[in-house]
Amino acid sequence: MTDWTQLLEQAAGKLVESTTNSAPLSVPDSRRLFHGRGRCFAGLEQVCLDSFFPVLLVTLFEPYANESELCEALWEMVAGHGYTGVAVQRRYRPGAPVEWVCGRPLATPVARRGELRFPLTFARQNVGFFLDIEPGRRWLEEQVRAGNGELKLLNLFAFTCAFSVVARAVGELGIVNVDVNPGVLNRGRENHLYNKLPLKGIKFLQLDALRQFNRFDRRGPFQLAVVDPPTRQKGRFDVNENYDHLLRLLPDSLAPEAELLVVLNSPRHSEAQFRDLIEQADKRYRIVTRLPQNPDFPDRDEDAALKMLHVSFRHY
Repeated sequence: MTDWTQLLEQAAGKLVESTTNSAPLSVPDSRRLFHGRGRCFAGLEQVCLDSFFPVLLVTLFEPYANESELCEALWEMVAGHGYTGVAVQRRYRPGAPVEWVCGRPLATPVARRGELRFPLTFARQNVGFFLDIEPGRRWLEEQVRAGNGELKLLNLFAFTCAFSVVARAVGELGIVNVDVNPGVLNRGRENHLYNKLPLKGIKFLQLDALRQFNRFDRRGPFQLAVVDPPTRQKGRFDVNENYDHLLRLLPDSLAPEAELLVVLNSPRHSEAQFRDLIEQADKRYRIVTRLPQNPDFPDRDEDAALKMLHVSFRHY
């Protein structure tokens, strides 16, 4: 039987921290309360816990004998903090089904980030908002605020367009969101409308970022770009086979001076390998820094963690 003590202690501490840091009567931002996948907690490597107030989402990547004991303990912990339910996503089952195990179901859970809201769907493996890449969203906000004159952002592998929402919330820049999946792009458009953000100057293009590059490269030049591909998308993209090619194509769409956020979510590639891939793709790329990890996602091995690199491009 699994000992849940470390998980419950971590979650309880972060709940208190979130409550303390939130303004009176405000709703706490969404965050990861426990990250087992970073292999910092022996025996708990296949479980994660996310707070999307007023619900908790427990994600299990393999079966545990006493899952129900964990859920009941979590429900007892959070019910007094205004939470209304606990859901479990079992990623080890086909389709990654979600079951509401305590409290009552919430039809439309929402990720909260300051004043912004992102409706989620628990009917899919990826619920619609990634918490680990928050340092990248903050980086983008800083770049938009610091931009002089008219800016354009290229958001590749846009998913539900959270980067686009964050950028538009702080500036009136032009944005091109590219993703091969029309469903997530529609959700991205809805995310902007949900936050009452104007869509003028924002494009949502259903395109293959690699194979249909010439369909969006002329919409630039882009002073900002976010490149955040899946590690492997069957028949579409594989970091081992396609990332370097995409990075070689990208300069054709960039302004003479551009800032990029280049992301790799593969535990099998080290930071050094990622840096080599970027630098060999085009000599005009210069790696400025690796962004810090989201502290809610501790990892025993920095090379295995999400890698977010700020890269400058100079067309001379």
